Amino acid sequence: LVSVARELFEKLQRRWNVAWDASGAIGRRYRRADEVGTPYCITVDFDTIEKEGRTVTIRDRDTTEQIRIPMDDVADYLSERIDGY
Repeated sequence: LVSVARELFEKLQRRWNVAWDASGAIGRRYRRADEVGTPYCITVDFDTIEKEGRTVTIRDRDTTEQIRIPMDDVADYLSERIDGY
């Protein structure tokens, strides 16, 4: 689980400022991220490694909407929303 998350973290780190948080319950992590203004949180969980498609959850800070998308699509998803293309 950690190695899969680390792989995505390092990929995104090449393009954006990203932070790693593995402490506490997911709800507390979301609250901490909201407090510091993190626009998107990405969660790698057991569904990511156990189910076909290696999907992750992305949570939007402003809407609190959560969607699952394939790991391979995360950079494009964020690029559209952060960079506008």
